[in-house]
Amino acid sequence: MSETTKLKLPFIAPAQAQKHVTVNEALARLDVAVQMNVESRTLGTPPLVVIEGESYLVPFGAVNAWDGQDGQIASYLNGGWQFFEPLGGWQLWIEDEATRLTFDGVNWVENLLAMSGSKAAMRAEIVETDLVLSGGGSVELSGFLIPANTSVLAITGRVLSAFTGGLSDWSLGVEGAETRYGSGIGLGQGSWLRGITGHPITYYSPTQLKLSANGGDFGGGTVRLAVHLLQFDLPGGA
Repeated sequence: MSETTKLKLPFIAPAQAQKHVTVNEALARLDVAVQMNVESRTLGTPPLVVIEGESYLVPFGAVNAWDGQDGQIASYLNGGWQFFEPLGGWQLWIEDEATRLTFDGVNWVENLLAMSGSKAAMRAEIVETDLVLSGGGSVELSGFLIPANTSVLAITGRVLSAFTGGLSDWSLGVEGAETRYGSGIGLGQGSWLRGITGHPITYYSPTQLKLSANGGDFGGGTVRLAVHLLQFDLPGGA
């Protein structure tokens, strides 16, 4: 055997000359594989400019030097691309998405909390948006929806630029429960909300968030909203 079974680290051969070359190669591969992170998982063509040690998760259908390496980790080491074939249980951080992936033996799964032997899974996710307000007494986020079949634990937010329009404060919820995630929320830049419900609330269809102005109308301002939720994946089977 000339290399280790999992990470493919090279062994030093008996009486080998220049042992440091083999040791340095093994250290470079460990540097990639331990606390593994990649720049992106959407780039289908290797970058023209790359820094030594940068890594990418190769998407389906990648071309050029990544052709045929779908689902593997490509790392630029010693002036060329080396590839890591993942094993079940490997975890990976994606820099440009701030997302954690776990390899289940077949696919990369996002934000995994638990998984059964048949690959039923529970995942924790946060979806967020920045909303620029315009006039009116209420605003529904038609372009940003709570995903269907998810259980929402909380919604948090922060005012990025102060609200205008003469209102005294504002509320956040959904149609029919306009204050579910907060009321009396401040208007100034830096004002925040932490809307934690007493128990998870399940939404069975895509649902709009609703902002309501109190004591006046919205005139302007920007708010960042983040929905903290749980997703549930079905078990595999015929």
